[in-house]
Order: sequence, then C-alpha cells, then structure tokens
Amino acid sequence: MGRKLSSLEAVGLFDHPKEECGVVGVYTPGGEASRLAYFGLFALQHRGQESAGIASSNGASISVQAEMGLVTQVFRERDFHPLSGDIAIGHTRYSTTGSSLLCNAQPLLVEGYHGQIALAHNGNITNARQLKRQLLDQWNCHFTSTTDSEVIAYLLANAPGQTWEERTFHCMRSLEGAFSLVALTKDTLIAIRDPLAIRPLCLGKLDGGWVIASESCALDHLGATFLRELEPGEVVVVDSQGVRCATWPGVSGRRALCVFELIYFARPDSILDQKLVYSVRQQLGSQLAREHPVDADLVIGIPDSSTAAAVGYAQESGIPYSDGLVKNRYVGRTFIEPDQHLRDLGVRQKFNPLTEVIRGQRLVVVDDSIVRGTTTPHVVSLLRRAGASQVHMRVCAPPLQYPCYMGVDIPRRQELVAANNTIEEIRRLINADSLGYLSVVGLMKVVGGSQGGFCDACFTSNYPVPVQLELTKLALEDSPTTSS
Repeated sequence: MGRKLSSLEAVGLFDHPKEECGVVGVYTPGGEASRLAYFGLFALQHRGQESAGIASSNGASISVQAEMGLVTQVFRERDFHPLSGDIAIGHTRYSTTGSSLLCNAQPLLVEGYHGQIALAHNGNITNARQLKRQLLDQWNCHFTSTTDSEVIAYLLANAPGQTWEERTFHCMRSLEGAFSLVALTKDTLIAIRDPLAIRPLCLGKLDGGWVIASESCALDHLGATFLRELEPGEVVVVDSQGVRCATWPGVSGRRALCVFELIYFARPDSILDQKLVYSVRQQLGSQLAREHPVDADLVIGIPDSSTAAAVGYAQESGIPYSDGLVKNRYVGRTFIEPDQHLRDLGVRQKFNPLTEVIRGQRLVVVDDSIVRGTTTPHVVSLLRRAGASQVHMRVCAPPLQYPCYMGVDIPRRQELVAANNTIEEIRRLINADSLGYLSVVGLMKVVGGSQGGFCDACFTSNYPVPVQLELTKLALEDSPTTSS
C-alpha cells in the first residue's frame, strides 16, 4: 500500500521538489546522546516530515524508537528512558525509495556477522535491487522494509574487514548512487559520505564529544562547533579511542553536490560547499534580475524558501521588496479528498495575501522552482484577486525537466511541466504576465560549479552516475524479503 496524500498534496498544492531526509549522529561520553539527537532532528525537520526515529547504544545493546509523524509527535519524555547511552543516531524522513510506511521509518536495526547495526540514510542507491538479491542469496538476510537503506545496513553488518574503515570501504565499492549515512554499533559511531558527495554531511565538536549532521544548522542548535563538511568518500569513525577519518581509495576527485540543496532544500542558515546558503540564494536572485529584468513596482517572494532570492532580485533591480504573502506553517497534516473548490481553498490554507500591500501594484513574484505547475496558477490567481495589476513570475532555478534518482522525489518526466511545455506555454498555463527562469549558466556562475562540482541532472539530464531511467521510488516494493 502506498502512502496517503496530505490535504495539500491531494489538491495539488505542493509544487516544489519534495524534501529528502535528515540524519544526525552524536557521540557524547557521559552525556545523554539521544536527547541531543532529538534536538538535532528538530533542526532538520525541514528535510522530511513523514517519520522520525532515534537509535541509541548503552554499550551493551541498541534501542530504537521510530514512528510516523513529525519529531515532536514521535517523541515524548517517556521515550528517552530506553534510549540511554553515549551514542545515538537519528533520522527524519521523506520517502525517496519505499512507501511512507512504519516499516520504512529509520533508523533501521539489522543483525549480521558483526552483530547489531543501526543505520540512517539520506540519498538513493540506484543498484539497490541487485544488491538486495545478492544479500538474499549469499547471507540469507531477512528484510523487513522496502527501502534501499536496509540494503546498506545489511551490507555493512556483513562486510569483510578487520576494522570499520575496511568494512565501509568494501561497501562503498558495491554501492551506486547517493548516500550520506550515520550508523552505530554497540560501541562505535560511523559516518559515511558517498564518493561524489551528492548529499550533504558535516562534522562538529561538542563538549568532549562529536556530532555529525546533514546540515550545520543542527550543530548550531546543539551548541556544537562546526568543523567542516565531510569530503567525498570520507568515513568518520568515533569510539572510545577518539575520532578517525579515512577516505575511500576509489574517489575520483570529482564532486557532484546536489545543486537543489543550495536552491531550496537546505536551511538558509546552513553552510554548504563552504558557503552560507542564504547568501547564495540572494545571489541567485540577483543573477535572475540581470537575466530577466522587468518594469514593476514591487518584488515579493513565495515564503519561505524564496525570500532570500526575492531580496536579491530587489537589490539588483532597484525595485522595492516587500512581504506580499503570509504563510500558514501549520497546514498539510490532515487527509481530505480533493475537488475543485478545495484547490482554491487550499491556496488560502497555505497563503494569505497582504491586500493593502499589493493592491494596484505590478508585482515581480520570485519562486525557487515550478515542478508540476499545479500550485503556481492558484498563487497567481490569489494575487490578482487581491488587486495586483500585473504578476511577473521569476524562478531562481532553471526549468525542471528530468527526474532525480539521487535522493530527491522529483516526479516522472511526464509529470514535469517544463519537460512537456515551452516557457510561453507555461506562462499561459499559470496566467502570468511574464515568466523568466534562471539559466543553467547563470546558476553555475553563482554556485561556482564550472568544474563539475554540482549535480544539475534535473535540469540537464547529466547524471553523475549511471541510472535506470525507469527506476521509481517503489522499485523494492515487489522484491522478495527472504531467500527462495
């Protein structure tokens, strides 16, 4: 059974790429690692809202608590009593492989040749189906989920090698795709970043301990000192002997960080690719203004992810910036059936226009992306009904034309509006007075990706690793769970 749609998804009002996952790992001798992991997950809630979980070790055994829902819905005070110990990992999920079901909530706990291992994963393994078959045949593994993350966990739990560094290197030789991982055994915290560094992962120091997280904002919330981002193919192992770092010998020197992390996914206060995300988004807005100027009275952004880009557009263009839409941040958690009336009502659930600000104004409306083209027409209509005399849409990303197979739930090509329509056709579809997208050249000029340091496959189809073009997030749903 697939996941239900939230009310706003059901009425077609989520028109951005879906979040991926957030991971955090904590090693704090003498501390309460699971509580720190909780606050780290709270800072990473934007990366996934389907399920949340924490695994911890007390030195003798591993305990896991994982449920469907937001971090604050999953955990209560009583849940931390069994999650004792100095080591913990956490995960907040949006499904990119496997349905949104409890069995797929992470961290996942497996047992193999090296004992129990809990693992949390951000990314997508493109050869997971083949690897699962091998694990069933060679190790008779018993799968309880339909995610690629469990495949990685069993690989690690059964990998040959005398040290965890050797075992992780063995796994990395088999894995294809994107993976930023945190894992724990009864006495060790392990972090792994894939050889192309497609998904983010960083390291911080905290009061005699260590913290690893998808984004540096999680370190800030824990009072940890941000040290650096993990390098491509890097493995970090933390145990009673301290912290050890090693790099897989197979790295090519090439980087392919998902550029959408900078455009949309990451929190604006995070550091990615040694840059403050907020500043990058401002620069994207400035570049957009240079590429697509327009005679207008006011610049507004679609809150909250486009605010920085809208500010940059306003600064570059000299057109005043203002808030024009107020976002209700507490929608999308109920389940209702769609009809035409709810499509219009749904926009008002999510956004409310500041009528006195926008009435009679020629607006530049900055957004970070248009995926299916379902939300944007309703937003434009809302602004026109509030009195805007003109609505000029500006998008601080190039047209999305190809699916993502690297850990972002960007839909099939036939669902992407820019893959099936010209820009003029999209303009008419959304009923804007004009429409301008940032160019790929302009995007790379801002982020500094001229040396191939970013994955831009959703715009260009230049995937950093070979992919099966028919691959879907449910690819493991119908595969066996035990050996035949």
